[in-house]
Amino acid sequence: MKKVEVRICGLGGQGVVLAGQILGRAAVYYGKNVVQTQSYGAEARGSAAKSEVIISDGKIGFPIVRNCDVLVAMSQEALENNIKDLKEDGILLIDSSTVKKVSEAKARIFKVPATEIAEKTFQSKIYVNMIMLGALTKITKIANEKSFTRAIKETVSTEVENVNLDAYKKGLSITT
Repeated sequence: MKKVEVRICGLGGQGVVLAGQILGRAAVYYGKNVVQTQSYGAEARGSAAKSEVIISDGKIGFPIVRNCDVLVAMSQEALENNIKDLKEDGILLIDSSTVKKVSEAKARIFKVPATEIAEKTFQSKIYVNMIMLGALTKITKIANEKSFTRAIKETVSTEVENVNLDAYKKGLSITT
């Protein structure tokens, strides 16, 4: 890996920002240089949200993702607004529970029914982000499971640590 630009996008309340923070932290623990930025609408829930993470073996000269190598889309609107920034032959990871239509994309497409899995397995949509991070780890090998486990433990509260780790592991086990 020389440099990988990742954009995670969805709606406020889906844990987009938390997923980006954990991804960035895991990459640092994996020995990489990282820049992580985030943006979201004025309302906390339901408005557009995105988190961008640049991971590199060397120095990072510009902190904003321009053309992402990996796009993680957790809502239809997020996909439609961000697909134009995905590099040709990039990786597109979608939550197939919430993204029903994938426009023309010259990318490797991976579909994970993360919302459906979160609701059935954990009785809450709140763990969609961890399932998607697990799938992202499996698909990209962007960092290892040990790094992600440490990042999750050091980022979420102890009350929800185990269920977040279980959701992450569920994402790792999904065959895409």
